[in-house]
Amino acid sequence: MTAKTLSEGLTTAHLADACLRLGIAPRCAALRAVSTGARLTGRCVPVRHYGSVDIFLEAIDSAKPGDALIVDNAGRTDESCVGDLVALEAATAGLSGIVIWGCHRDTAEIRELGLPVFSLGANPAGPVRLDPRSELAFASAVVGDFSVTADDFVVADDDGVLFLPADQLDDLIRAACSIRDTEQLQARRAKEGETLRSQLRFAEYLERKKSDPSLTFRKHLQSLRASIEE
Repeated sequence: MTAKTLSEGLTTAHLADACLRLGIAPRCAALRAVSTGARLTGRCVPVRHYGSVDIFLEAIDSAKPGDALIVDNAGRTDESCVGDLVALEAATAGLSGIVIWGCHRDTAEIRELGLPVFSLGANPAGPVRLDPRSELAFASAVVGDFSVTADDFVVADDDGVLFLPADQLDDLIRAACSIRDTEQLQARRAKEGETLRSQLRFAEYLERKKSDPSLTFRKHLQSLRASIEE
């Protein structure tokens, strides 16, 4: 039910704002989808690449349908670590997609496959190294500045990748739905001619700020229960 809800109209932006509303630090990564418009949700299956493809096959072998493979390749852009065969294996196993803190290759084949894949970009060169395999190979993955484990859930779309604590997912979804509904109403009213400045009583804010310089626009919005900023 949770994953289904996330696939029906909640964006990474809604959920990142929900994190702020609930006092959870957003864990975001500016990764791009191989195919524009791709969307990914799923429980995280972390794996640390060390130079050989067997690590991915082992992770996929233990994953469940709907899970998402989270690949830690240390943010390297001098090599790719995931290509079409690994993506095909993940799709065949029923995984929801792959997130790579590193590069992919076989872009055309991955697009044709249709599996959502997010990465730092493409590089035709595969790895030529073979490093020692970490004891933490399946315990966690580092993506950007953040550590990701099997206790996390991932959501990704055209705005990037967001990791969420699975045990707070229901609360985050409820908050994100509230934010989405408010913003959709604001957008609809703006299209009908009521400017955003009018909806947010911007003139009133400027007037109040004259007598109270400490007043921030964010505090003003909170008093209106407007969701444009958290």
